[in-house]
Amino acid sequence: MKYAFLFGTSAFIVPQGVITVANDDITKQILHVHSLYHDNDPASFFSINLDIQDATGNYIRLTGNKAESEGNYKVETERNSVKVLNSNGSVLIHVHQLDNETAINLEHNITAEFEVNMPLAVIRISGDFMADGVHVVAENEKLWVNEDSWATAALSGTGPLRFTAAGVAI
Repeated sequence: MKYAFLFGTSAFIVPQGVITVANDDITKQILHVHSLYHDNDPASFFSINLDIQDATGNYIRLTGNKAESEGNYKVETERNSVKVLNSNGSVLIHVHQLDNETAINLEHNITAEFEVNMPLAVIRISGDFMADGVHVVAENEKLWVNEDSWATAALSGTGPLRFTAAGVAI
């Protein structure tokens, strides 16, 4: 199974459910998909490990959707999503596993890439967060990684999805 990480209108398809950040000689996992929700299995649920920071540098660490770090944030979970909210209620990060019907109804350039990479789980990520000095903003239409922006891209790679100071690498 492959994973498609969807940010705005861009999809990055990789063989692992992992996103890393690479700065200088250090590579660190910031998101790991621990388990997937399956609509035909009532006991299944979407679960992640997360290691990011908010805009002021406070660490947010989740293991299996449970907060591991103390802070002024709130974690909301559903069977197919994990949302971390800032103290003012704004979304820091929302990680949502899309159902097959929603995923297949995305833009054609994205679904065409999905079709050649099946089977795959589609994970939509939105928010505004930091990852070891790399600023990530994912909105409805675009993804910004520091000053690098992405829109309507569909890329497939053999390694993990990496955020770097220069942008996105797969």
